[in-house]
Amino acid sequence: MTSHPDNGIVNLAASHSVDEIVARVETLLREKGIKLFATIDHSGEAKSVGIEMPPTKLLIFGNPKAGTPLMLAAPSMAIDLPLKLLIWEDSGGQTWISYNDPLYLQRRHSIPDNLLANIAVIGALAANAAK
Repeated sequence: MTSHPDNGIVNLAASHSVDEIVARVETLLREKGIKLFATIDHSGEAKSVGIEMPPTKLLIFGNPKAGTPLMLAAPSMAIDLPLKLLIWEDSGGQTWISYNDPLYLQRRHSIPDNLLANIAVIGALAANAAK
C-alpha cells in the first residue's frame, strides 16, 4: 500500500484483474447494503473514441445514512461524496485500488472525529476487495 499525504490518495495493490475487483466490490457493497450509484468505465470510453488505455473503472457508492451527517457537519464534504474507488491497471499489468484517505478528507473538510468512522470504512472495503 502506498499513501500520498500531500494529495490524500491511497493506492493498494490488488491480486486480481480490474473486472474481478469490480465484481468483488459490487458484491461487498450489496452485502453491506451500500448503494452503488455508478460505474464509470474510463478505458471503455477511451476505446470508444479510438484511444487505448489500460483497464480503468471508477465505482461511486455510498449510504445517505452515513454521508448526510458528514455533509451537515461540513457542507463542503459534498464535493467528495459519494465515496469512490478507482480500480486500474498500470503499464506493468499490476492492478491497483485507489481512494481518498479518510484522514485527508477529515482534515480537508474539518470533519469532527466522531464522524470519521462514516467514511473510514472505505479502507476495509478496498482491502477486502484487493485480497
